[in-house]
Amino acid sequence: MSSASSAVSLHCDDLTVRYGERVALSGVTLSAHAGEFLALAGPNGSGKTTLLRAVLGFLTPERGRVELFGRPSEGLSARERAQKVAWVPQMESPRDNVRLYDYVLYGRFPYHGPLDADSGADRAIARRVLAEVGLADRSQDGILSLSGGERQRATLARALAQTTPLLLLDEPTSHLDIAHQLDLLGRVRTLSQERSVSVVAAIHDLNLAARFADRIVVLSHGRLVADGPPGEILSDDLLARVWGISADLRRDPRSGAPYLIPQHLLSMSAPVPRERAGGPVHVVGGGGAASPILRILTEEGFLVSAGVLPLLDSDAEAAEALALPVAIEVPFAPLSDEARARNRSLLTAAQAIVVAPFAVGPSNLANLEDVRPFVRTTPTYLVRQPPIHDRDFCGGAAIGAYTALLDAGATEVADATELLRVLHARLKPLGTAA
Repeated sequence: MSSASSAVSLHCDDLTVRYGERVALSGVTLSAHAGEFLALAGPNGSGKTTLLRAVLGFLTPERGRVELFGRPSEGLSARERAQKVAWVPQMESPRDNVRLYDYVLYGRFPYHGPLDADSGADRAIARRVLAEVGLADRSQDGILSLSGGERQRATLARALAQTTPLLLLDEPTSHLDIAHQLDLLGRVRTLSQERSVSVVAAIHDLNLAARFADRIVVLSHGRLVADGPPGEILSDDLLARVWGISADLRRDPRSGAPYLIPQHLLSMSAPVPRERAGGPVHVVGGGGAASPILRILTEEGFLVSAGVLPLLDSDAEAAEALALPVAIEVPFAPLSDEARARNRSLLTAAQAIVVAPFAVGPSNLANLEDVRPFVRTTPTYLVRQPPIHDRDFCGGAAIGAYTALLDAGATEVADATELLRVLHARLKPLGTAA
């Protein structure tokens, strides 16, 4: 694919986005072309998710502009935008257990009036994209019966059903094992090549980005620091400057694609200071429910802690990967006094508390109960989807504990987007931190 000769699908010019006093993006200019797979890479807090949200119109830039297919994005109606851009978020929690087939058909809504029925063409598209993501045999199953990885592929299928010429993905492989990571990104790569769809994906794993993307755009502290083919921009110097790591940079003898073998963290003698969005924000979770929240809060520059999480739990692994303070318990055991004490110390230090939508059983019910004494003094936010009634596996005790939090003054938020909005409004920036 020669991007120079391809039509421009997306153009960001001098894009600057600010959260209160904190600059999240500063003067970013980039373009994506038809048939191109562009990966956004960078450390936590670099601005990848902010850039995607600005393109989608979820955030209003302080300066600069976004153009979609040559038109200013702010001049597009919601329907026009949905016919041009499809979106796959990090995590989506469907409210109802609708059939997977019907869930995918939601992607056809931008092409209908309020009272229009699905057409034969719509149904054919739904069947085709379900087959493309490997879920044709699950089409009659309820969306809530799918595993986390299957649900991520279902969200991709719904986005593909929109048949848009631009596809945006935010950490699409965050809930997938390595086999499904390769499978999903391979399908997206094929889509971009065979249908000339522009793909812009925030990808945390540089090796995956190098393997599948035509170009990698590297962001650091809200600024664009590198833009080009993987084989040209990935270097020892870039890894040291942006990620602070020493790595062996090698090439796959079959494909020629670069890949990295990290060796160790470097001692950064002159780290670039950056403003913290606020915090600490303590996140209560488990079973993978907190992982997207931990990542997105860290990405936005908040100080974050977590607990109590079982050792080897995916939320615990996410916290470890992000180097967050965390209270840990052994797997499949009731929360010990020591783990609860550690968790309460993190709750005491927090400027805000977030309760992720985790499944609650007898072993981790104390995670809800231990939050209650802090609600009256610390802003506490409960992510409500899926609803607590669907996550109570201790005979109604979880519903009771959740209701007690609301009665004490906790606030429900719909999703991570609303959570970020209220946290940015509530918490003061912490100034600069190395």
